[in-house]
Amino acid sequence: MDRTVAVIGGSGFVGRAIVEMLAREGARVIVLCRNAERAKFLKTMGVVGQVTPVAGNALSDEDLERVMATADSVVNLVGILAEGGSQRFSTLQGELPGRIGAVAAKLGMTSVVHVSAIGASADSNSSYARSKAAGEAALHAAFPGAVILRPSIIFGPRDSFFNRFAGLAMLAPGLPLPGGGRMKMQPVYVGDVVDAVAVGLGFRNMPKGGKTADAGAGSVAGGVFELGGPDIFTFRELMEITLDAIGRRRLLVPVPLAAMSLGAMITGLLPNPPLTMDQVRLLAVDNVVSDDARGLADLGIAPTSVDAIIPGYLSCFRPGGQFSRRG
Repeated sequence: MDRTVAVIGGSGFVGRAIVEMLAREGARVIVLCRNAERAKFLKTMGVVGQVTPVAGNALSDEDLERVMATADSVVNLVGILAEGGSQRFSTLQGELPGRIGAVAAKLGMTSVVHVSAIGASADSNSSYARSKAAGEAALHAAFPGAVILRPSIIFGPRDSFFNRFAGLAMLAPGLPLPGGGRMKMQPVYVGDVVDAVAVGLGFRNMPKGGKTADAGAGSVAGGVFELGGPDIFTFRELMEITLDAIGRRRLLVPVPLAAMSLGAMITGLLPNPPLTMDQVRLLAVDNVVSDDARGLADLGIAPTSVDAIIPGYLSCFRPGGQFSRRG
């Protein structure tokens, strides 16, 4: 264990996969999370003492320095899909990445990996996407060698996309198709995102001919990488794939974005809104890798297809359960 990695916001779906990878690679891992008690399960991903969850506030420079002080590298995973209470896009996604970069530069860290999102743009109609772009710019200014990863929808066990709609299909007679289901997505497997983080930190080698940064042996030169799977689907096609994986037949109901906006005006007022106006704005834009973007191939990673993974973890939603026979 000759390397220590600080993970900011590592108790979620993607975070636990990254912590598990870091533990397998033999790194010491310090995880900053809001509730260390609830994140104790992370300790079981390594040997005794290898993974340490620490309670703290990511918006506190003192807490950031405390967690990052003994680390060689840092991974930032903090992000929210909807604002609520003290959790705001402007602070968590717009300001925090730059503050993490500034602390990393101050401490002389070798590498910084930041997980952003496809669609990050200062010109977007979405506050979420604008804050993601602001965070990337702030991080680049503070730590120019940072690796920024922009994944599309991430799928895998415990994801919040396929699992959500599979669960809905168990209860509802139909599944909604925002805007008629024409929006395009390029789902990326969580294991491929984890591999991209590993390359960004220098735990995996770049492909032959890839550029490396001077500071970290084998780490990627700073820049933006957009991560998507091998296939592009419409939202409708993804719902059809979900229903096929769980062996259920349901109506696919087109819902105009204007109607969804009206509903979001009401649901957005709830403490944990299922849909907000800002999310409706995101649904109006395709979520795919740009034609000129660097991606998984530039990191030496072969993307994993949806069909190869989701039937396994969605099997529990089949009629009769996981071990039922499919007709």
